[in-house]
Amino acid sequence: MTVQEIQQEIERTRERLGETVDGLAAKADMKARARAKAAEAKARAQEMAAQVSGRMAASDALQRRWPAAVAAGVAIAGSVALWRWKKKR
Repeated sequence: MTVQEIQQEIERTRERLGETVDGLAAKADMKARARAKAAEAKARAQEMAAQVSGRMAASDALQRRWPAAVAAGVAIAGSVALWRWKKKR
């Protein structure tokens, strides 16, 4: 090996060693890892809350429309029954 090849190999080794040290430092930083996990959990909880809220809003709207739909159905059925009764007379 030439001196230049050895220097290049040393530089590559230093870079890999630096990346390894950075990775180990990140794993050892428990506070940062806990914060990241908490942020993930918070995001999931907010997403679930939004989904549930959307379902509840749809359910509330359906419950508000239900009496009107029943009244309309009764009115239509009454109209049909009255029409048939008049037709028979």
